[in-house]
Amino acid sequence: MTSAAEQQGARARAPRADAPAVNGTALPVPSAWPGASTPLGARFRVGPDGVAGTNFALWAAGAEAVQLCLFDERGRETRIPLTELTHEIWHGFVPGVLPGQRYGYRVDGRWDPWTGARWNPAKLLLDPYARAVDGEFGLPPEVYGHVRDWPDQQVADTVRDDRDSAPYVPKGVVVHDDDDWSDDHRPKTPWADSVIYELHVRGFTRLHPGIPEELRGTYAGLAHPAAVEHLVKLGVTAVELLPVHQFAHEDHLLGRGLRNYWGYNSIGYFAPHAAYAASGTTGQQVGEFKRMVRALHAAGIEVILDVVYNHTAEAGELGPTLSLKGIDNRGYYRLQDDARRFADYTGCGNTLHVVRPHVLRLITDSLRYWVTEMGVDGFRFDLAAALARSMHDVDMLSPFLAVIAQDPVLRRVKLIAEPWDVGSGGYQVGAFPPLWTEWNDRYRDAVRDFWRGALPDVRDLGYRLSGSSDLYAWGGRRPYASVNFVTAHDGYTLRDLVSYETKHNEANGEHNRDGSGDNRSWNCGVEGETDDEGVRALRRRQLRNLLTTLLLSTGVPMLVAGDELGRTQRGNNNAYCQDNDISWLDWELPADPEWRPLFDLTSRLIALRHRHPVLRRRAFFSGRAHSADGLRDLAWFTAHGTEMTEGDWYAPAATLGMYLSGRDIPGRDERGAPVLDDSFLTVLHAGDRPVDFVLPGPPWAARYEVLVDTAREDQGEAPGVVHEAGTAITVPGRSVLLLKVVG
Repeated sequence: MTSAAEQQGARARAPRADAPAVNGTALPVPSAWPGASTPLGARFRVGPDGVAGTNFALWAAGAEAVQLCLFDERGRETRIPLTELTHEIWHGFVPGVLPGQRYGYRVDGRWDPWTGARWNPAKLLLDPYARAVDGEFGLPPEVYGHVRDWPDQQVADTVRDDRDSAPYVPKGVVVHDDDDWSDDHRPKTPWADSVIYELHVRGFTRLHPGIPEELRGTYAGLAHPAAVEHLVKLGVTAVELLPVHQFAHEDHLLGRGLRNYWGYNSIGYFAPHAAYAASGTTGQQVGEFKRMVRALHAAGIEVILDVVYNHTAEAGELGPTLSLKGIDNRGYYRLQDDARRFADYTGCGNTLHVVRPHVLRLITDSLRYWVTEMGVDGFRFDLAAALARSMHDVDMLSPFLAVIAQDPVLRRVKLIAEPWDVGSGGYQVGAFPPLWTEWNDRYRDAVRDFWRGALPDVRDLGYRLSGSSDLYAWGGRRPYASVNFVTAHDGYTLRDLVSYETKHNEANGEHNRDGSGDNRSWNCGVEGETDDEGVRALRRRQLRNLLTTLLLSTGVPMLVAGDELGRTQRGNNNAYCQDNDISWLDWELPADPEWRPLFDLTSRLIALRHRHPVLRRRAFFSGRAHSADGLRDLAWFTAHGTEMTEGDWYAPAATLGMYLSGRDIPGRDERGAPVLDDSFLTVLHAGDRPVDFVLPGPPWAARYEVLVDTAREDQGEAPGVVHEAGTAITVPGRSVLLLKVVG
């Protein structure tokens, strides 16, 4: 074991200066006026005597000293001590500091990793409240608070590295925000009417031929009419953007020549990721992001952000010192009983300690900022169960959930939980309180299993198709608490789901060990791409089946960008580090006759959903008759045309009929009138052979008109075939029929 004295003597050192020098002459150091402790961050304003400047405020409870560091265009540093301390917040007003100024902090205190104290003034730290970030995070040894390459890695995190990190880390940027959003009109789409489209700002626009090359991969590219046109034609009501908070790339990826593409490695909760800006990175990215939001709102599309407040890019004790770790490690992160180690409920090395008031304030201040000043309409919380933990266990009365529930801004926006984390007891699907919707992975698994022939019976499928009442019919929750999805960014694309049975992640450089091995996929008989037209046709039919099932189910459907085009990642089910054509949308697919019909069907189903309130119910089905004729709001049928019995639900089956009555929709319209709609019968048949299905007669219907038949390659307009009730129709193998009651 290396002694502390030996460690101290072996530290890497570098000279420290309080001010830059030119030709050996020190430059003048401005001083800070007292300023104010609120708001936190860097806020440009007019100070005493009408002097313009910027107020800086940083929470750092255990610190012994804080220096504000200003950088000029040549990278020269000026250090200004912040001497005012109010309620654990260091603050000062610096006259003459204008928007565009780059800055960071150095925070001094004890170096005692055994108690969780990791202050190191040699490391320049990003302001947690920085509204813009200039530069990109690389991870050379200098940005680590400890000696990263210490020979004995068992104690490396305890040996302080005194080399200056400032030349190697990005800086915060002072931003002046005077936008009142008076010209913006939020769509405010009700939850029940929503169709979510999960997309990556860079990946969606990077190859789009209709977007000018200099705008591809950027916020401005997503705001371009060519990008917006696709979303409008498709009919989605909201885009859910993969993380756009400033993020960093992991050391293990940079070492393999890769980058973090998805962005689930946040380091700046107020700053739009600078690499997605076409207009500049010294504050221009803020205005560009706002213009993107305005363009989407003008098209009737809401903007939901995928946010990562459960952990940061600083990883564990062997990770870099970029911001919170150097400001107050013990104050921001959950630590183990051995305070040298980080508690990790996220699988990413650290977990923010959301129970602490200042951490909760950081998160809620960030959320309110994105709503009120950046114009967004909601959030999807990555690993939300980690945020809901009190001291250890997930607690639905936790401070985080309680604060959100009473916040006058946040309780009115869309809130989506990824209802799990990797810690003990972290799986919480169905447990989040009212106001919240949840990614419903049980929907994903049931639908995948049904269409690959792996469900033992249809009990679970029935719940998923009708809004998952077994999970959400409590506490005033509604069917739209379930965000239904078959695919997400994490996993196979829809096309790969029917083309691969084993993952093919070799390009990630981890010897195909990464990514889930439980994909519930079926390759239709051949692994990967094939020239066999029979297999290709079957795969396209399966895609139509999956999309039709998703868009006819009760709940909120979520599509992944490109699934409606037949996008492939060539079997990679964990493309988090593939910033290339594996992940980018292929915009040649819409012109391909093989794939264009898939987009047409998807947009047609979404339009059908928008027209018919029976497909987007605001209350759960009762399953009871509401009139003397015995007609119920929801009924289930076997292929014999008889209603499902208890035994039928438990028997092996590949066929299910679902009847939705448009006559028994609860609630009233905006004028107080009853909501009436058409009635529909959906027949789902996952067997490989055709089946005769007897159409239910009165009181359910006298006749049925076929609207959708996924056995058809090109749907075009509605098939228009009308069948008499009581007759047996042939349902082709592996297909969905949607029939409208016409008499």
